[in-house]
Amino acid sequence: MEISDPAAAVAELRKRLSEARQFLDMEGKERDLAELREQASSPDLWDDPDQARVVGRRLARYEGLFAKVDGLASQIDDAEVLLELAAEAGDEESRKEAIGMLEQAAKTFDELELESLFFDEYDEADAILSVHAGAGGVDAQDWAEMMARMYQRFLADRGFVVTVEEVTEGDEAGLKSVTMTVKGDRAYGNLESERGVHRLVRISPFDANSRRHTSFAGVDVVPDLGDEADVDIDEEELRIDTYRSQGAGGQHVNTTDSAVRITHLPTGIVVQCQNERSQLQNKNRAMAMLKAKLAERARLDREAHLDEIRGEQGEAAWGRQVRSYVLQPYQMVKDLRTDHEVGNVQGVLDGDLSGFVEAYLRWRRSRHESSGDSG
Repeated sequence: MEISDPAAAVAELRKRLSEARQFLDMEGKERDLAELREQASSPDLWDDPDQARVVGRRLARYEGLFAKVDGLASQIDDAEVLLELAAEAGDEESRKEAIGMLEQAAKTFDELELESLFFDEYDEADAILSVHAGAGGVDAQDWAEMMARMYQRFLADRGFVVTVEEVTEGDEAGLKSVTMTVKGDRAYGNLESERGVHRLVRISPFDANSRRHTSFAGVDVVPDLGDEADVDIDEEELRIDTYRSQGAGGQHVNTTDSAVRITHLPTGIVVQCQNERSQLQNKNRAMAMLKAKLAERARLDREAHLDEIRGEQGEAAWGRQVRSYVLQPYQMVKDLRTDHEVGNVQGVLDGDLSGFVEAYLRWRRSRHESSGDSG
């Protein structure tokens, strides 16, 4: 931001600061900050190390945000005082210093804009992420395993705590499905972009004639609301099966028939858990995941109804292709909602999803604003 009229810049920056306090919901975050500090000071915080790390990261982000906003207010005030003194003394150097302070403040506002992308009700929540092999046979099962690895690397690089709840291995290679619980600061906000169908085009390593194959994998992401999920489940509408755990689902697999699969008959939603030590623990965790999926289904149904009223189509709904990964005849990963594309396919498969996440969050906000819901 190049400043030619410092006085006008001060007024503009003060206006932006007021708007920032509103769109960042600083009043709400002040309450959250007090709660986080209370949690951080609890003597039994480290009884659950994973949760302690989540609280620590969120507390650090909130404190950093308040420091940045408060610092902006002081910086604008200081620049205004310096401008007044420079005008009285005819001091050009002080005037330039004040302008530099205002330009730096403008850059900080640009950084705050990223904070405004996380506005959804569940963005701060933990998440449940599932990957399922789709059409494409063994190639699709291999693709599902590649995607699971991609997400685990992305999440590890960002400091999230990932627990693999269930793994169903493929017939010859790869995975039929995998479900992970992701805990951490804005887990759902960072993963919502991945919901949908992902397409891979490559020379198949399973084709003796080295032909190009297209395969698909579906990704489902729901906020993990725990006991907060407001869902009533009729036990008579459930089919509960037990089976022997398999694969890399946990430390205690292949010991007893403790893994649990729950099918919600009215919707056909299936959840599985094999990571816990006992059948009861697996059943309780599977029920919590089922509640989360049913709550998200209800939320998406409400949004779809509103889209129908507005005459819009739900572009990011489950079952619709959202991203293509092409390895042959050229190399490109492209998101079909945001048009964000990257030529370094291997980098993406190694977990570099940041550009796609940010592009989606910006696309989501633009849709939110254009729908008239932003007020």
